Amino acid sequence: MSAATPGHVPGSTHESPPSALRRVVAASMAGTVVEWYEFFLYATAATLVFGAMFFPESGSELDAIIAAFVTYAVGFVARPLGGIVFGHFGDKVGRKKLLQLSIVLIGAATFLMGCLPGFDSIGYWAPFLLVTLRFIQGFAIGGEWGGAVLLVAEHSPDAKRGFWASWPQAGVPAGNMLATIVLWVMSGVLSDEAFLAWGWRVAFWLSAVIVIVGYYIRTRVSEAPIFLEARRQAEEAKDSAYGVLEVFRRYPRGVFTAMGLRVAENILYYVVVTFSITYLKTVHDFDVTTLLGLLILAHAFHFGVIPFYGSLSDRFGRRPVYMAGAVLAAVWAFVAFPMFDTRNPVIILAAVMLGLAIHGLMYAGQPAIMAEMFPTRMRYSGVSLGYQVTSIFAGSLAPIIAATLLKDFGHWLPVALYIAAAALVTMVAVYFARETKGSSLRELDRLDAAAGSPRALVD
Repeated sequence: MSAATPGHVPGSTHESPPSALRRVVAASMAGTVVEWYEFFLYATAATLVFGAMFFPESGSELDAIIAAFVTYAVGFVARPLGGIVFGHFGDKVGRKKLLQLSIVLIGAATFLMGCLPGFDSIGYWAPFLLVTLRFIQGFAIGGEWGGAVLLVAEHSPDAKRGFWASWPQAGVPAGNMLATIVLWVMSGVLSDEAFLAWGWRVAFWLSAVIVIVGYYIRTRVSEAPIFLEARRQAEEAKDSAYGVLEVFRRYPRGVFTAMGLRVAENILYYVVVTFSITYLKTVHDFDVTTLLGLLILAHAFHFGVIPFYGSLSDRFGRRPVYMAGAVLAAVWAFVAFPMFDTRNPVIILAAVMLGLAIHGLMYAGQPAIMAEMFPTRMRYSGVSLGYQVTSIFAGSLAPIIAATLLKDFGHWLPVALYIAAAALVTMVAVYFARETKGSSLRELDRLDAAAGSPRALVD
């Protein structure tokens, strides 16, 4: 719990030259935008299209939406598996090759989603094929995040790792914004019938073009010097101790702390950007095109605040910034849902922006915090596992739980209590986390090699 920075070595030399760092940031962000454009396209379509398109009719609109959210959750279940597989090979052969594979996988799955016939055409084969493609998509995303943020974190100077490593995080709202813009245009220029029949498919087919661009940019990425050095040392020592089992054996505290840090952040985000659409559409019959337009502005705002929060974590520390986000997350819903109930577009936009501003306090520093928990030889496995496992019971279930609570109680208060409980979990994780601001990744590798035990890392 100390605020010390164990292992800090002023002027450490593992980071890359500024020009190389900027190229890595650009390439990592470009790929992340592509990946999350496709991933969040599914989230928005699950609310607007998939319930009616791929599932049989029921007596409640919320029933079909909940069924669509269940297929949405499948992608989250697949993410830890992707994190394990990509993390294992990413620590062994490098981050770059695995990132190229992930973008191809998710692009192919998303394109094929746009080709699927609906329930009226092929019956239960429609949701089955949708779930299969969703699993592939989630598997690829499971390996994407760790590789993208580590490319930047391992190239970054110790004193500014929070700022630079936050940029791939900013690629998430950028990709989400791009997906929302496409759906907004389609829903605005087409009739409801045309949008449901074929308009939504265009957004998925566009992924083919975007994937080609993202794949090319990622071919320009170089591995970080610290990773190349760690791989060389492992080859010389014939050391094969890496992967999930080794991470759990050596750094269980880091894995479980990372999981706890994600609970409130993950749940809050999917309530803000996914369930808020459901709430406004089903409870207030709010115009979808207007709602999508508001979300575009909110995503743009989110994109802008994330790097700023990353720089704050370099200045004031990882833990204070993260704790502020967790505390504010506990009260957001109690303020936001009354704002939603006004049906005033400006007030609704303010509520969504407030939620994303709070989310950014937690999300911006995650790459630096998690990278500073694990040595290079098992960092990809460690951050991927800690980041992705939480998605199973947090982000994947958040829209389902929120929609079910709304259906059963007919009020937003249980949803607000659910978010507050999640925030409490993350507050506990932040309290027990170590402050790692300014830590040297090279010194962390030295301690790992010398000690053979995570006890050497205790303050």
